[in-house]
Amino acid sequence: MSFLRSCFCLLPLAFLAACGAEWNDPYPATERGGNILYSAFTERPRHLDPAQSYTEDEGVFTAQIYEPPLQYHYLKRPYTLIPGSAEVVPVARLFDAAGRELPANAPAEAVARSVYEIRIKPGIRFQPHPAFALDAVGQPRYAALDAQQLAGIERLADFPETGTRELTADDFIYEIKRLAHPRVHSPIFGMMAERIVGLKDLGARLAAATAAAPAGSWLDLDRFPLTGVEKLDRYRYRITIEGKYPQFLYWLAMPFFAPVPREADRFYSQPGMAAKNLTLDWYPVGTGPYYLSENNPNSRMVLSRNPNFHGETFPCEGTPADAASGLLADCGKPLPFIDQAVFTREKESIPYWNKFLQGYYDASGISSDSFDQAVRFSGGGEVQLTDDMRDKGIRLLTSVRASLFYMGFNLLDPVVGGLSERNRKLRQAISIAIDQEEFISIFMNGRGVPAMGPLPPGIFGYEEGLAGINPVVYDWIDGKARRKSVAEAKRLLAEAGFPNGRDAKTGEPLVVNLDTTGGGMGDKSNLDWLTRQFAKIDVQLVVRATDFNRFQEKLRKGAVQIYYLGWNADYPDPENFLFLLNGREGRLAHGGENSSNYANPEFDRLFEQMKNRDSDAERLAMIRRMVSLVRQDAPWVFGFHPKSYTLSHAWLLNRKPSEVGNNTLKYQRIDVAERARRRHEWNRPVLWPFALGAAALAALLLPAWGAYRRRERGTSAPQE
Repeated sequence: MSFLRSCFCLLPLAFLAACGAEWNDPYPATERGGNILYSAFTERPRHLDPAQSYTEDEGVFTAQIYEPPLQYHYLKRPYTLIPGSAEVVPVARLFDAAGRELPANAPAEAVARSVYEIRIKPGIRFQPHPAFALDAVGQPRYAALDAQQLAGIERLADFPETGTRELTADDFIYEIKRLAHPRVHSPIFGMMAERIVGLKDLGARLAAATAAAPAGSWLDLDRFPLTGVEKLDRYRYRITIEGKYPQFLYWLAMPFFAPVPREADRFYSQPGMAAKNLTLDWYPVGTGPYYLSENNPNSRMVLSRNPNFHGETFPCEGTPADAASGLLADCGKPLPFIDQAVFTREKESIPYWNKFLQGYYDASGISSDSFDQAVRFSGGGEVQLTDDMRDKGIRLLTSVRASLFYMGFNLLDPVVGGLSERNRKLRQAISIAIDQEEFISIFMNGRGVPAMGPLPPGIFGYEEGLAGINPVVYDWIDGKARRKSVAEAKRLLAEAGFPNGRDAKTGEPLVVNLDTTGGGMGDKSNLDWLTRQFAKIDVQLVVRATDFNRFQEKLRKGAVQIYYLGWNADYPDPENFLFLLNGREGRLAHGGENSSNYANPEFDRLFEQMKNRDSDAERLAMIRRMVSLVRQDAPWVFGFHPKSYTLSHAWLLNRKPSEVGNNTLKYQRIDVAERARRRHEWNRPVLWPFALGAAALAALLLPAWGAYRRRERGTSAPQE
């Protein structure tokens, strides 16, 4: 019966254990009380090499590791470029074809070359890395590894020695050359080859050298000069651009132009490294506030504080609302605040959401499954947190993304295309009939803003209020934009030659075709809704679903009538959206991004004048005229700008949404004590089932124990 005694003895221990740490804590005990931010990711990043990485989910990591010359001010809006690893934001010097320097306001057609001189901050050092480890005579320790030496190496941390060195101009030049490397496949090489002097030629020379070299061998890019990029001294280099291109400064804030040391490229190019995922694509090498200390993209990725980070301070300026919300409380304090950021992969939204509610994730988006639990809409249509969220101290952060989703018409189509007054009115009628407000409410839980034109909020040229409405589709009533009536849409349709949705000459019904792919507007419920929108003005919609590749082929050949697309800003400049409607970007004629094949001579003339100007009053006037033209011509049904909703716990401080700057981790701060208190409060074990079970067990065992004791006493009685 020793088992029975053990059961009774262990019951108090179980209750004592319940008083300690939370039973459901998913993290190692060694991390408790740590200055660590906990987050999640749903899709594994494909590329961490700065010459290749281009997606938002990859930027979560690369933007904390790499330091391009420039970055965006964390708090100011509109978005403002400030120095990153550079000392100042460079100012372009402009030259004509004869080499004469021109004034800064010279027209683009007079400018042959633009020259940017970049001076980096002295004293910046790379993160600790084995590529920088040196032997006793100062030579790279791991520069000639063989299979035997690599036998015990599975992770970067398995190398016993690391080193570092100072950042120099050579590291930036090396990365620019990598954009042209045929094995790197940089997504911006084609565009930058048209901009950076000599980059296209370098690409051809590197392709020839790679073809002539043994497969997999390392190509030392220092042996290949690049005419448009010149080293001036240890901390200065110069980039020469074809023509005038002010938007180049925005590219200098992207990882594509961050420094990559030659030693790292050489280190990772050794035989056997790629087979062990020891590559720049897997283990980045940067100078930023964090480095990737653990990379298991199927489970967990960890960013740790870079001990060599040169340091920055929290900004002291922002928008008027920032001071009121406490975002300037850490003004002037050294960055970063957080020691580590742990990202756990969550493939399902419900476990992600539940861990956030338990306090095990510090912030979370809101999936459709959790939307009603998190937010509600007031009588005035304002989004608010639910009472449960407010009781937990959870904050709601919203921001309108620098993105646009639209339905495009093919202007080459004989029915919906053309720039005649009749064709314009047909497209205008459809623009009014498709109720974007209803779509946002039904399919997006209100997470969007109806688009009034091609520019999203936060971009120069976007205007709010009465000045910003699309007068073709909306009226301004009682201080608000109101969509015009279906009756107005039918009137325009009749003036276009289709009264009651029928051709006035033939009596045939008006039928239009939408080409789409699976997902997005390819979902049946979305398409059913869209069909009803057309039916409101007696137009029949035929959906032609196809796969993505076939859809892209149709766009290239101009074989569509109506289609859906979206665009995310590469950089916060109106040129990055208005070029989508430039005639020289026509998809059919020029293979560009203008899938509507829209070509208005006045728009195109203004675009050429506007695109390379500084953002002054004259540029704004040009943009206003261009936006007015596309509103009247209606090559697109301006859909919506998506709105991001993010929840964060009260202990996560200094968090502000940014749609273009991804290097935001260094600004955030954790109140570790408050988090521990809340986690303990929200995750107290429910002990009454244990107590009930213990009582039931006792009820079963005590009679047996009593019978056992009586039997023992009976058998031990003295014999006569």
